[in-house]
Amino acid sequence: MDIVQQLPQLEALCLQLYTAQTILDVSSSPYAQLLAASSLLKVVTEFTLSNQVKLDMRTYFLQYLNGRGPTLEPYVVAVLVQLICRMTKLGWFEDSAYRSIVEDAGAFLEPRSNDGSLAHYMLGLRLLNAMVLEANSPTPHRTLTQHRKVAVGFRDAALYKILQLALGALQRLPGMRADNALLEQALRLLVATLSFDFVGTCLDESAEDLGTIQIPTAWRPAVEDAGTLQLLWGYYAGNEPPLSSLALESLVRLASVRRSLFSSDAVRSAFLARLVEGSRDVLRDRRGLHHHANYHEFCRLLGRLKTNYQLGELVALAPYPEWIGLVADFTINSLTSWQWASGSVFYLLGLWSRLVSSMPYLKGEAPSLLDLYVPKISRAFLTSRLESVRTVVQDGLTDDPLDSEEQLQDQLDSLPYLFRFQYEKMAEALTCAADPLIAAYASRGAGGAVAGGAASSSSPPRDAAVLEGQLTWIVYMVGAVVRGRASASGADAQEAVDGDLAARVFGSFRKVYIGEAVMHSSKVYVRLGESVGLADHAAVMNVILAKMASNLKVYCGAEEVISATLELFKDLASGYMSGKLLIKLEAISYLLTHHTAEYFPFLAGQANLRARTTFYSTLARLLFMDDTPDRFKAFVAPMQQVFDSLATASRSAGSPAALRASVSNETVAGLFRDLRGVAAATSTRRTYGMLFDWLYPANFPVILACLEAWSGDPVVTTPLLKFVNEFVLNKSQRLIFDSSSPNGILLFREVSKVLVTYGNQVLSAPRPADVYGGLYKGSWICLSILSRALGGSYVNFGVFELYGDPALNDALDMAVRLALNIPLADILAYRKVCKAYFALVDMLCASHVPLLAARDTPTFVFLLSSLDAGLKSLDVAVSSQCAAAIDNLAGYYFLHMPGGHSPNAAARAISEHVRQRPDLFPQLLTTLFEIVMFEDCSNMWSLSRPMLSLILVSEQVYEHVTKRVAASQPPERQSHLAACLERVMAGVTRSLEPKNRDKFTQNFTIARHDYRART
Repeated sequence: MDIVQQLPQLEALCLQLYTAQTILDVSSSPYAQLLAASSLLKVVTEFTLSNQVKLDMRTYFLQYLNGRGPTLEPYVVAVLVQLICRMTKLGWFEDSAYRSIVEDAGAFLEPRSNDGSLAHYMLGLRLLNAMVLEANSPTPHRTLTQHRKVAVGFRDAALYKILQLALGALQRLPGMRADNALLEQALRLLVATLSFDFVGTCLDESAEDLGTIQIPTAWRPAVEDAGTLQLLWGYYAGNEPPLSSLALESLVRLASVRRSLFSSDAVRSAFLARLVEGSRDVLRDRRGLHHHANYHEFCRLLGRLKTNYQLGELVALAPYPEWIGLVADFTINSLTSWQWASGSVFYLLGLWSRLVSSMPYLKGEAPSLLDLYVPKISRAFLTSRLESVRTVVQDGLTDDPLDSEEQLQDQLDSLPYLFRFQYEKMAEALTCAADPLIAAYASRGAGGAVAGGAASSSSPPRDAAVLEGQLTWIVYMVGAVVRGRASASGADAQEAVDGDLAARVFGSFRKVYIGEAVMHSSKVYVRLGESVGLADHAAVMNVILAKMASNLKVYCGAEEVISATLELFKDLASGYMSGKLLIKLEAISYLLTHHTAEYFPFLAGQANLRARTTFYSTLARLLFMDDTPDRFKAFVAPMQQVFDSLATASRSAGSPAALRASVSNETVAGLFRDLRGVAAATSTRRTYGMLFDWLYPANFPVILACLEAWSGDPVVTTPLLKFVNEFVLNKSQRLIFDSSSPNGILLFREVSKVLVTYGNQVLSAPRPADVYGGLYKGSWICLSILSRALGGSYVNFGVFELYGDPALNDALDMAVRLALNIPLADILAYRKVCKAYFALVDMLCASHVPLLAARDTPTFVFLLSSLDAGLKSLDVAVSSQCAAAIDNLAGYYFLHMPGGHSPNAAARAISEHVRQRPDLFPQLLTTLFEIVMFEDCSNMWSLSRPMLSLILVSEQVYEHVTKRVAASQPPERQSHLAACLERVMAGVTRSLEPKNRDKFTQNFTIARHDYRART
């Protein structure tokens, strides 16, 4: 776009800036002020302004906030503060004035003689709070690399100062008679600083599964200072929520700091002692725990004490005996008050499970007292959960703990550690609770009309609901406990107990006692045989299969039941030993010949279309364990009938539209979902060969006809394309044909037809409203199909050019057209599109550079620009893939470029592209320098590999690139960075030999460490 075309946009931008400033100057309407500030925030975010304009605006708004801030509405202040912080972040490295934000905000915190002192103090805290959040959050229209660069600079230069200001404010404000709103703002500022993403590994460190916080070493004095924890415990004791809950949240984060932060083990032990003593004091009088916000944060704090510290460290503390007893009482009360603590008990159970799992590693003579308290907690869990059912049913509560699957699973995950700690006692408690319930349930079923008629008035339906709910809890608990055998110590001695429990419910018994590496003489079968007559694996498996078959026939409309049943079936068939056991059973032999919707009605349900793939994948896996051609033909006979009917309909229809009108899309979609399942189960040359010989050549014309007829219907195209995507995947070297076989070439020709047929249809159709489901999804599957076919190593692609076959060029042209039809922003935004696109580009750069170079310059530029954007992806796999693609492309160009050792036509084509766009390779090199040198990237080695190739093909501009990279840093760092970059090429020659590459990588790593150590 030239300057003449930009003039209207620039004129409108200037008018918007001056109009907004005028409104703020003269208007007293809060809505006008909000509109002006919001407009300026949008301008600053979406447009590139000169540094001087931004500095002037920033100065103006700081003065405006200082002068009129106390009288503005809070929502106007919020936008103005965000505007100042956004300008500060965007200009952080442009001028040192931006990096004085702490001092600028600190001016609001200075004592004033007028009545506006506290109001200005509030403005200063809000400004600091907003700045921390702004620096910690990605900015719209900016890359993640740019965000992390500013975040790291802000962390090093300003964040510790803000922490000190927050702690200082919390100390001074009570003496200034500050109100709760001001105290809350100071506490929120402290939480924000402790929640900062210090190392760029997690965009949300406030998540429930908070890990170790990597606080910088410079913060050590503030963390080790005893006054810090004392201050926060004081705020908790003397206030109500939200002040008290924010103080606890700060304590949770301080309890999560990394171990290496402390100067010695003694200091760390003293820090832990202050946390334990503070929590002990709270537990003594339950101070503040009647507030739910306090309760939840306090449970999180208790959970962190074991997550971040060892049991031995806790036991060694003097207050430990009293503390552990109080925590046990608190846990039992929490389990009993399940309605109050449903979302918080997870942390308490996690604390106890981690304490128990640490017992084998406890050294010393100090008692842990866990043998005293853990059984009490386990019994409290058992009784409270059974009682909760009665409460829910009788009181008609909608908040049933059994309905929250996520919370339920979180609690059950901790159960094996607690119950197996003293397993015999807890198993006895479980059986004592389970036996009366099982007997009552059996008597209701056996009593039938007699019992039912007599009890119809005295035993209302709610009694049955209570009984079923309590049995559900028993099944869940026994299943969780038996499943915990694999990780329990002394598990062999507990097998008989497992057998007693499993005789009552099966639950997770199968995962532990059926299948791989399980002894048939296990003691558990002795007890099972005595109790219920199930003496071995086969007997148990028959019971499980009967239940699965019943589910698949009866619960056709229950999608969750069907899904769980098929997952169990898949799990059973996935193991070698359990699969061999299954194939011997008569029920499986029957299933392999009676697997249609006539026998299993769930296959005809619209809601169960996805389940068909799992069902047929599992069946085919079992079928191929005994891979006889006759059994295979019998198995696919129902599918062949569908193919035959489609072929007949296609011949009689005469057009795609007529075929679409004569056959339901559900029939076609179901067929290809079934085929995908069968294809996924083929893992050897023999099994894949049977499938290939069945489908090709007889049935592939039908596949193409279906694709053409239903090209605009994702219900059909998605399973069809996914089947092809699975069919062309050379996993486990299953697509290795004989040396004299043309099957690999024939398969690729069919792939080319599929891509061209689908692409021509969707690219000529109007853009759908659901752009992902209607266009992007099919496109990324097509890209994945081509990528897998190109990388399958079963096609000699030179044959196509040699014999003038356009299949390869047609497939590549269509893939490029489909990719270009998706904006780059959408490629990066949709995860599956992103992975498929970059996998294809990587494959082309690795093995098919001539095909890539033959594209026109705009297409070539788009591909390289997308690689530049992919380097900045948060997904390590994507950025590594982009780096490998760039390395292959640049390396190929260096080896074959005009004037080199072996020039060729592809390199000359690349040279022409570069002549038209000379900034292509330098821009890639600049991006890699900025990421690898300044970012904390886990794949540094992968990202550094293409840099030498890019330097060798851009030698003329390499010096300019390094100067530009150095100039992007603060002035005080530029000379040091330039000196480090000068050493990168020391001893490196003009070659891509492995030793030369390693030398470059070694030099660059040293330069990077040298620069980062100084900064």
